[in-house]
Amino acid sequence: MRLTAQVTTLRLAETFVIARSAEDETDVVDVTLEHDGLVGYGEAAPIARYDESAASAKAWLDAVDPGDDPWALDAIEARLPPGEQAGRAALDAALHDLQGKLAGLPVYRLLGLSADGPPTSWTVWLGDPDDMARRAEAAARRGFRRLKLKLGGRDGLDLERVRAVRSVTDLPLQADVNEYWSLDEALDYLPQMDLQYCEQPLPAGDAGGPELKRRSPLPIYVDEDCHTLADVAPCAERAHGVTIKLAKSGGVREAIRMVHAARALGLGVMLGCMVESGLGIAPGVHIASLCDHVDLDGNLLLADDPWPGVQFTDGVQRPSSAHGLGVAPAARPG
Repeated sequence: MRLTAQVTTLRLAETFVIARSAEDETDVVDVTLEHDGLVGYGEAAPIARYDESAASAKAWLDAVDPGDDPWALDAIEARLPPGEQAGRAALDAALHDLQGKLAGLPVYRLLGLSADGPPTSWTVWLGDPDDMARRAEAAARRGFRRLKLKLGGRDGLDLERVRAVRSVTDLPLQADVNEYWSLDEALDYLPQMDLQYCEQPLPAGDAGGPELKRRSPLPIYVDEDCHTLADVAPCAERAHGVTIKLAKSGGVREAIRMVHAARALGLGVMLGCMVESGLGIAPGVHIASLCDHVDLDGNLLLADDPWPGVQFTDGVQRPSSAHGLGVAPAARPG
């Protein structure tokens, strides 16, 4: 197999703001894997929070020897260099895309899964309460059936943010604090918030996690606390559910292992994403039926998605029935 990787810049339709950052564009790494006249595609969305970048992902991918057998996933995994979870996820996606094309099946069929997953939430990024309410109304008009509110402004307005959004919509609301509350703030805010669940209210590894799980009136999901299979069992002490992202787990194979471990421990599962193109979102869409909640809106945040194929219908991100991941590069004029 021949592997190539190149850095691509994705531009967002609007500035995306969370508690610790704001961005107008993001760099990803697109991967191609050629074998027997077919090409598998994947995308790496590195997470700066974990000291990964497009440059480091590309360097890791450039050093990978994928071998000659796209079905030998255990053997390929065993010889991969350490680190670079987003790069791993891109290679994993390209292998699954290639396998689907070789077998003549969409990836969800290849894995024995359903094409029907939960509705995706739309991320209402951090802003003043009135602005977040306006954007929530606009998302509802676009057909979204769940909203995720980015909180953690550290300005005393998080409760007002939730109340402002609730005043304009009766859609189910979730919140993602991105590690920006203390235990005391979480215990004060959560009883007053009309939410399905709250994601990562405390910093990863915070000693107050088990107490918050015990005392919270709402389910607590953890994201920054949960990366790979090894993290799932410890998360059961501090959360009611885990957030899985392919860019953290290293791809579909590890994500499925994590789902089964979470189920064995009685944990809920949310499947999240980064800002990614349709190529980055597609692998998650193919395994979304395994999850209770999904937040797979990364490609819908873009000014222009260079990888069409994921279908947003009635609030749900649905996989294509085409072979493999079912996405392809958009045709460019000229």
